Amino acid sequence: MPYPDFPSDCSSALCRHLTPKLYAQLETLETRYGFTLDQLINSGVENPDSSIGVYAGDEESYELFAPLLDPIIREYHHFDPVSDRHRSDMDPSHLDAPDPDPEGDFILSTRIRVGRNLHCFPLGPSLARRERLIAECLIVEALKALEGDLAGNYYPLEGMNEATRHRLIEDHFLFKEGDRFLESAGLNRNWPEGRGIYHNDDKTFLVWVNEEDQLRIISMQPGGDIAEVFERLARAVTELERRLSFAYSNRLGYLTSCPTNLGTAMRASVHIRLPRLAEHRERFKAICDRHELQIRGIHGEHSESEGGIYDISNRRRLGITEVEAVRRMALGVRELIEAEESLPMLGTDSVKANV
Repeated sequence: MPYPDFPSDCSSALCRHLTPKLYAQLETLETRYGFTLDQLINSGVENPDSSIGVYAGDEESYELFAPLLDPIIREYHHFDPVSDRHRSDMDPSHLDAPDPDPEGDFILSTRIRVGRNLHCFPLGPSLARRERLIAECLIVEALKALEGDLAGNYYPLEGMNEATRHRLIEDHFLFKEGDRFLESAGLNRNWPEGRGIYHNDDKTFLVWVNEEDQLRIISMQPGGDIAEVFERLARAVTELERRLSFAYSNRLGYLTSCPTNLGTAMRASVHIRLPRLAEHRERFKAICDRHELQIRGIHGEHSESEGGIYDISNRRRLGITEVEAVRRMALGVRELIEAEESLPMLGTDSVKANV
């Protein structure tokens, strides 16, 4: 395709960093899996309202298309992908993150997840049907070996019966097709084949298979015991790493299809009720910006808050360790709670705001 004709109001990272000269430099290149620049940028071209607009197709994408991806990574993560090196630390004994809400007045639940992809497999946008099925088999075999509180069952999306589907929806476990950004990136091909969900009996440990990344490993529970959630996640990742080899770069950490998830590939979040602070948007945003936190509505990205409940998570993932990302999130949440407590009570009307 020719150089994309971006609309004048496009503000994505792709629009800002892809020049006609750079496009001409990269347009004929392709990785050993045949992944091209046009595939890399297709989601951002078809969806000019994207915030980023690029999805990598394999490990080599981050080297071959570095002239475009490195500036995007540098801007998003405040990390120099040329001179800096990522460090990983998922040792729970290194985490100092006491429950910010021991009385349970504000935090509804805590959820920490990491993305992982199999080494020597393409990433989702470039994954062929056969490769996706092989990846699913390898992952499911590794999940079956989990024991104790991590033991559970795998539910493939293809052929799922209605009772199981309804239960997984009620538990907010089920991921589904339909995201236009992922569709344009090629991540919804052959849906729902080769995809599924694993969870333990207590519903505190969950793995999505072949959604945006080949694994989304998730630990969660009601309340604000962040350390307990992190410990369970770290233990699960350690067990899975005994059986699976994950794509990792000394430069960029764990490799993911979306550059925003590089490094730790971690999103540590709480659902928290902040109806008074929601009325003070500038203060709300200032606290989150200071701790590098992201504000979402309760239904995820691009959604609004309902009843003053927000999803608060770490924004930065690359250039800091997993322990540091969780610690920063916990400190930011504590400050948000302190700010909420300092404000006068609201009336009985429900709060509905979008920050």
